[in-house]
Amino acid sequence: MTQENSELTPDICVIGAGAGGLAAAAAAAAMGVPVVLIEKGRMGGQSLNCGVPSKALLAAAQHADAIRTGARFGIKSVRPGIDFTAVIAHVRRAIEAIAPQDSAERFAGLGVRVVTGTARFKDANTVAVGDRTVRARRFIIATGSLPTVPAIAGLNETPYLTPETIFDLTDCPRHLIVIGAGRVGLELAQTFRRLGSDVTVLETAVPLKREDPECVQIVLDALARDGVRLRSGVQIVQVRRVLARIQVVIAKADNTDSDGEVTIEGSHLLLAAGRRANVTDLDLDAAGIRHGPHGIVVNKRLRTTNRKVYAIGDAIGSGKFTHIASHHAGLVVRNALFRHSVAVDDRALPRITFTDPELAQVGLLEDEARRRAGAIRILRWPYRENDRAVAAAATDGHIKVITDRRVGILGATMVGVAASENITAWALAIGQKLNISAFAGLIVPYPTYAEVGKRAAITHFMRGLTSARVRRIIGWLRRLG
Repeated sequence: MTQENSELTPDICVIGAGAGGLAAAAAAAAMGVPVVLIEKGRMGGQSLNCGVPSKALLAAAQHADAIRTGARFGIKSVRPGIDFTAVIAHVRRAIEAIAPQDSAERFAGLGVRVVTGTARFKDANTVAVGDRTVRARRFIIATGSLPTVPAIAGLNETPYLTPETIFDLTDCPRHLIVIGAGRVGLELAQTFRRLGSDVTVLETAVPLKREDPECVQIVLDALARDGVRLRSGVQIVQVRRVLARIQVVIAKADNTDSDGEVTIEGSHLLLAAGRRANVTDLDLDAAGIRHGPHGIVVNKRLRTTNRKVYAIGDAIGSGKFTHIASHHAGLVVRNALFRHSVAVDDRALPRITFTDPELAQVGLLEDEARRRAGAIRILRWPYRENDRAVAAAATDGHIKVITDRRVGILGATMVGVAASENITAWALAIGQKLNISAFAGLIVPYPTYAEVGKRAAITHFMRGLTSARVRRIIGWLRRLG
């Protein structure tokens, strides 16, 4: 990486080499404009260094669960032997296989000037990186987010893990205590439980509170069957280290727990209580960039209060998903280089919880849809009536589609196997403003889980086909021969 002292004057300066920053830098360089990319940590950001290892670990856990639950297929169930060192080696191989795509060397080959160090704004037009300055025509802030560390008594004196450091473990936790029942907390809780850990999850509010409650319950029931212990609506009073053990003292948030405070003891503590925008070191005020508790403030075109500076992804508190940051990157490059007035449209941004069963959502939830559209219709179809799901003994879950009066698709939630893959079609439908007839007429290969969506769409028309008026028309046509 470049280290010489000089002033750089590129067209585009990207701050942050996570998914969004890399996408922006690559796209701008492909257009032939000079690009500088600044990164103070590891190339690839959260997606490479957290997202990839979590899915590699999840895959190992799924294989362990398949060995444990083979009896339903006539295969003798056995207790899997977990070699955690080998599991982590698999995780490392996954990272190493993908890392070259995100490396400084690759981006240098694309024509991007990669600079190592912490970026700080000197003024509205200039960023300093150590002794070097960058004066660019446009800046793109893509610094991502950091794990939130909640204010809990004793936490500063107690060792803990985060979703970024948990992959540094060399031994599988005997009893993992997870604080936070959001997407990441539940994914890791189920993963480690299937790898042999006892797992207790503590949540101060409601698990997966931003998702459809009906579908969330299916996920929580599955975690309970796996042996994950979940306690929600609790107040975390204190954490402490006692010899080689971690103790977490909790009380019911509404003070109705007749037993008062309860102490939960484990071997490891994982903080999964959300993420915060990583913008503290940027000295945004020097550049006239407005920011707040949730990150940098931007307009619909992702431009900050400094007209030369854009911000994307987690840095603006938006969604905390890799694919959202990458989507933002494409919009910003079009705005910055071509003066296109391209605005963010959140309607078609999907989000996934990679538990088993998976939970996938795009568009509006039921309560949101009722507030915005008034009269809505909810279409459903269960996995238990899908031939592929029956054959695979994977019948937990369903799809829930919300339409408006004109049969436009407002939202879709899937909970079940392959939900993360099948939600893409619904994101396309919402983004392209298709109505439900597009799915009803879709030719879906048999047998696939995608048929769940088509069957839900067909139910929209079943009520009309069974009406007295339609029956009279059919009878009349029959008499005509």
